[in-house]
Amino acid sequence: MNDCIFCKIVRGELPSAKVYEDDDVLAFLDIGPIVKGHTLVIPKAHYDPLPAVPAAQLAKVMAVVQRIAQAQLNGLSADGVNIHQSNGAVAGQIVPHVHFHVIPRFANDGHSWNWRAGGYSQPEEMKALAEKLRAAL
Repeated sequence: MNDCIFCKIVRGELPSAKVYEDDDVLAFLDIGPIVKGHTLVIPKAHYDPLPAVPAAQLAKVMAVVQRIAQAQLNGLSADGVNIHQSNGAVAGQIVPHVHFHVIPRFANDGHSWNWRAGGYSQPEEMKALAEKLRAAL
């Protein structure tokens, strides 16, 4: 896509701090890191949303996500790693090009996800939703 910021990075039209690159996948530092070392991993081809990515291509992307996570643990001495991926504006996706955030975590990095766990009104509600998902598979 001509106006996609990540496609422009892939084509070299915009600068980036590349961490990894091969024929199919690019990893580069996020310009607005949650924690320094926060890396984005993208397929070089434009796909959006996640279900549009061919399984073989997604496997290549995930292999790089795994390598970047290990590099953050080893190279940055991170205490842990978060992997995050969003689809759609309502989910917080800003750039409509499939991408994974690989975020190094440190004991005192000051970041919190502020996750507020919900629940189901009764076990039947949970079972009904599981059935809808199974049927959609």
